[in-house]
Amino acid sequence: MNLYDRLALDIEQRIRDGVLRAGERLPSVRKACESQRLSPSTVLKAYYLLESRGLIEVRPQSGYYVRPRALGALPEPRMTHPVGASTALQVSDFIFEILEAVKDPAVVPLGSSFASPYLYPLDKLGRFLAAASRHMDPRATVTDLPPGNDELRRQIALRYLAGGVALAPDEIVITSGAMEALNLCLEAVTQPGDLVAVESPTFHAGLQMIERRGLKVIEIPTHPRDGVSLAALADALRHHPVKACLLMLNFQHPMGSLVPDDNRRTLLDLMRRHDVPLIEDDTYAELHFDRQAPLATKALDSTGLVLHVSSFSKSLAPGYRVGWVAAGRYAQKIQRLKLSASLATTIPVQIAIADFLRQGAFDTHLRRLRGALEVQEAAMAAAIERHFPVGTRITRPRGGYFVWVELPPNCDALALHRRALDEGISLAPGPIFSAKREYRNCIRLNFGHPWSEEIERAVTRLGEMLRSNDGDIVDRLT
Repeated sequence: MNLYDRLALDIEQRIRDGVLRAGERLPSVRKACESQRLSPSTVLKAYYLLESRGLIEVRPQSGYYVRPRALGALPEPRMTHPVGASTALQVSDFIFEILEAVKDPAVVPLGSSFASPYLYPLDKLGRFLAAASRHMDPRATVTDLPPGNDELRRQIALRYLAGGVALAPDEIVITSGAMEALNLCLEAVTQPGDLVAVESPTFHAGLQMIERRGLKVIEIPTHPRDGVSLAALADALRHHPVKACLLMLNFQHPMGSLVPDDNRRTLLDLMRRHDVPLIEDDTYAELHFDRQAPLATKALDSTGLVLHVSSFSKSLAPGYRVGWVAAGRYAQKIQRLKLSASLATTIPVQIAIADFLRQGAFDTHLRRLRGALEVQEAAMAAAIERHFPVGTRITRPRGGYFVWVELPPNCDALALHRRALDEGISLAPGPIFSAKREYRNCIRLNFGHPWSEEIERAVTRLGEMLRSNDGDIVDRLT
């Protein structure tokens, strides 16, 4: 992270915490240079950055001041209330149609499911991969079959241990990304026709996996800050034959919610009481903005009911497709399913990532990545606040790289999606995150790309469309 980015982030945090209040004057450039031991150009760049995000304003002959209501003026969305009970899925064609539109590299990727590849150490990883390919022990073609490369599983177990989870490497099965891990988990704990509980809204790929398995879903109300409603989940477990829960407890996709520690403990008690396995999709846990990592759910799992799924795709190596599942009591079954499904995950890639972790480079990279994403989240929130219409609500996630935007009730996200694509801007419309295609006035935006004039213009243009009198996007009769 650049020095001016770091200074801007520090000032923004003080505004967020209420240390710097609306209308208060920031230190002059000269005083900031002295106190921070920075050059005038660095301080000015930080102030210009904060000004561009709408957090501060310049007053001629006076200096820089915190803008009135600069941060947090837009409220967060409300708790969701999905309608109906269990649902047989027919969503894949609809989702594929939407997602196909975001592949064009010329389109501004606000609807992408991936962060910028330039935030990851791909050149360095490439050197590790080249070395692994050159020096791979031929016996690895057999020894690194499922459950996977011994050293990689040991390194993953060490990361669990750092989070307070004493986990045997034998419980870990390496997979071809988190998607394969989630599919294997569903296959291990359900049969076609079974009912799976998911958050609402939920990750669209989870809906596709459930549909492919011939399963049904029951959508559970979810809070944009605290995650799945435990009262609603408890009611669903009492009254419906739920066979598994597929949930994201850390920086849930698409809303970014983080389940509090006490809620997490209550959730695990529910799972034990009903003997229902929890498949935890935890691919964003490493992308936390706060100094302390979220509590590891696996640390609370005394009965092996948690199938904890993660990968390196979001945190280190997009495109390498290396994930895993710490499968508890289901580890042996998952290992056998993996063998029969795809035999093995690419062995040189496993070795390369194991070497990268062993040399300690992962945590250095993560500190940079987390800092960059936090800066980009603040820029996105400020741009939405400046340009979107009155009545907009947004989440303020403390990790991951998605923001969930609830538009005024008379806005149509699908129409906005189509119109934005015509102008080279992608977004993810809310209906793809629901089995019943709800959330027609909601969108998910990606802040995983370094802030730029192009992205600023795209967000500005979306706001203009939403404030227009376009009858396709905004129902004027509502």
